[in-house]
Amino acid sequence: MFTFDHYNFNVSDLEKSLKFYDEALGLKPVREVERDGYKLVFLGDGKTGFCLELTKLFDRTEPYDLGEGEFHLALASDEIDAAYAKHKEMGVVCQERKNGRKLYFIEDPDGYWIEIVEKK
Repeated sequence: MFTFDHYNFNVSDLEKSLKFYDEALGLKPVREVERDGYKLVFLGDGKTGFCLELTKLFDRTEPYDLGEGEFHLALASDEIDAAYAKHKEMGVVCQERKNGRKLYFIEDPDGYWIEIVEKK
């Protein structure tokens, strides 16, 4: 009945976010839409149908309220050790879990958390 379409993050600095998502996760722009007041950039991995929409509201100047940080985006990696080393080097690892399955969280420039889990 439904298929995955996209996930959205509103961002403060679009260029900084584009650089982060490319460098940290290999997500690249696949489509852009610009209208009065905002710009949307859809990012994809080039392999799956996954799409992350970054929204830049032109008149927004204050940081976004992300609540209590209880929601997040999760991505699976079959090269989690290499990804972890890269993210540690970038200084973006914000939380690690050691409970059987390898997983950790990174934080984007706006404070959104992204969970990286070992692919089963």
